[in-house]
Amino acid sequence: MRRAGVLLHPTALPGSPVCGTFGAMAHRWLDLLADHGIKAWQLLPLAPPDSLGSPYSSPSSFALNGWLLDADQLVADGLLERADLEALPGDADPGRLNPALAEQRSKSLAALLLRRYPSWSATLQQHFEAWRQQQRCWLVDHCRFWVLRQRYSGQPWWQWPAPLARRQRSALRALDAEAKDLLLQEALLQWQLQQQWQSLLDHARRRSVQVIGDVPFYVAHDSADVWSHRHLFSATADGSLSQQSGVPPDYFSATGQLWGTPVYRWPLHHLTRFRWWLRRLERQLNLVDLLRLDHFRALEAAWCVPGGDCTAEHGCWRPSPGHSLLRKLRRHYKGQHLPLIAEDLGVITPGVEALRDQYQLPGMKILQFAFDGNPDNPYLPANYTGSNWCVYTGTHDNGTCIGWWQQLSGEQRHQVEQLLGPVHAPGWQLLELALASQADWAVVPLQDLLQLGDEARFNTPGTDRGNWQWRLSGGLDAIAGPLKGLGEMAHRYQR
Repeated sequence: MRRAGVLLHPTALPGSPVCGTFGAMAHRWLDLLADHGIKAWQLLPLAPPDSLGSPYSSPSSFALNGWLLDADQLVADGLLERADLEALPGDADPGRLNPALAEQRSKSLAALLLRRYPSWSATLQQHFEAWRQQQRCWLVDHCRFWVLRQRYSGQPWWQWPAPLARRQRSALRALDAEAKDLLLQEALLQWQLQQQWQSLLDHARRRSVQVIGDVPFYVAHDSADVWSHRHLFSATADGSLSQQSGVPPDYFSATGQLWGTPVYRWPLHHLTRFRWWLRRLERQLNLVDLLRLDHFRALEAAWCVPGGDCTAEHGCWRPSPGHSLLRKLRRHYKGQHLPLIAEDLGVITPGVEALRDQYQLPGMKILQFAFDGNPDNPYLPANYTGSNWCVYTGTHDNGTCIGWWQQLSGEQRHQVEQLLGPVHAPGWQLLELALASQADWAVVPLQDLLQLGDEARFNTPGTDRGNWQWRLSGGLDAIAGPLKGLGEMAHRYQR
């Protein structure tokens, strides 16, 4: 089915203090999409962000972001009292997310859930305990990690006392006993996040809106994943990395990109029949309908850099068992098409293309990359082979289309206008090009629908200030017109 969709992370939704949530405004957003015939909603990873707000460097591959818990919904569900919310922190700037206040508000809500938990009905407590048991393969260590992070003022796990850093059983048993209430508090928070998100996902399915999620290829060094499964990663006993991730030098960077996350010890993943990977993907695929796998090329081969290096220049390509992993996953889906999108941007080798195509995974096309004067540019819609693509005007890592247009040279603008005609609304004109293409999915960031400039850019790679903070100001009524226009245009192109 040909679909049109909008990229909007839930943190950017309006109508709630500090940060967008899974609450009423998110349900209203889904209704607006469905009412105008827009069949896909794409979001970024739902995991807890790092200290800079990035959901791509999360302390957990399995948990949900506590910032997204909706307080009003907790009251509506009878879990909190309206008076409980009076002391929660708010934010004077509805157009920007304040990470510090969002974290404070999340902690306050978790503490309120713990305080009210004894007064809940026995049935409700039983439902929670059943869920807690069902999710224990990741939840137990996530809660431990979260509590220890608070106890040691955010220090990375390898700087904790050695018995805890190295997960001695006696130390973990002592932690479980002495921090019982705090562990329960984090579990309650995760449970209610799951409940609210599942309600939203069910709503999307009732309205026939496909939810497209996102998962990073690598996990953060300072994460519950590495702490609890260190043998599966390139982390040594003292926490240092023997190998780290990145990409090699290229036209854009003479020293490459050094990401500094652990790489996978694939032989051990093989020995465990990819149990951790399969649990990770199963968890994410239970949260969405379709999942974008970031940095897909590393499933074929990954650039591995010595752990002590400060640039990515001296790395080397090491093969990855992508075929074995995807074959295992396909067996889980009984031979059906895998619900994955391959983020195959950048310099992609024939081996990566073969892996993507063997498992019939959609690849990605970005229209902002299409105009370099080369008629064979693979991002030009005329050069798409087949329909198994997801085409975007831009992504969360690009400038908005207006910001992109403003930064083009005169020659580059001429190249764009040769295809689009005179440019007056670059986001909408690229959007029409995407919708008219043969790609199965055409997705536009909301900022491009609203014709916003780079003041609304969501992320600028390589920078650490002001990212991930943009929010839609005001209510959703103001965007009904642009969504209606998208729906009408999508219908014209049989989406």
